Amino acid sequence: MIDLSGKTIFVTGASRGAGAGIARTLAAAGADVIGSYANNREAADAVAADMGARAKGFVQTDFNDPAAAEAAWAEATSLAGGRIDGLVLNHGIFEGASVHDEASVWQANWSRTLQVNLQSAADLARLAARDWVDGAGGSLVAISSRAAHRGDDLDHPAYAASKAGLIAMIKTLAHAYSGRGLLAYAISPGWIDTEMAPQEPEARKRALAEVPFGDMAQPEELGKLCAFLLSGACASATGGTFDVNGASYVR
Repeated sequence: MIDLSGKTIFVTGASRGAGAGIARTLAAAGADVIGSYANNREAADAVAADMGARAKGFVQTDFNDPAAAEAAWAEATSLAGGRIDGLVLNHGIFEGASVHDEASVWQANWSRTLQVNLQSAADLARLAARDWVDGAGGSLVAISSRAAHRGDDLDHPAYAASKAGLIAMIKTLAHAYSGRGLLAYAISPGWIDTEMAPQEPEARKRALAEVPFGDMAQPEELGKLCAFLLSGACASATGGTFDVNGASYVR
């Protein structure tokens, strides 16, 4: 069992889905966890209750606001008592627009998707790096997507591009700063068994048909992989991307 005792981890998008599973798993491994959420305070409170004494608070933020990342990092650092040891960039949106839409719809989708999924994540990573490099150090894990490697459907090119950008950022930060205290990793999941996955029986059947393993990944699987990476158990894997997709896309 990975032991994260003594570490404080900030998990964005932790009130539901994969983020909630990650937060709960990190807390079970002994980490003190701070989460972020967009709107659903009740869901955030439920996750905090599950984590018990390991929950150090939730930050409400809208990452579509260009100023949100800096404010969220400052509040999370305060809740942590002055130091955050690890950051899991899990927040994101999955909103569609295709080349057949009006230019205004297409451009608005790209602008919002890149701001939430990539720019705000880069802003948080920058702040973490400024705190960690040439100091006490820290670990960064970005939740990307299978779509970063294989692309996505016709309605979600912006989503795929944003997730590919996350991986490029992780590689760059790892290459630049791993010898100076910052470790950085990416995880590329396929379908995760949350409310964001297809729920209608036929749609779910179609989704599972492309997964040789035969099932979707559980949120706790991502949590366990995050715990392993954040523990420093294999620090030389910094810069790596880890696929969690049931062999549905093998690189």
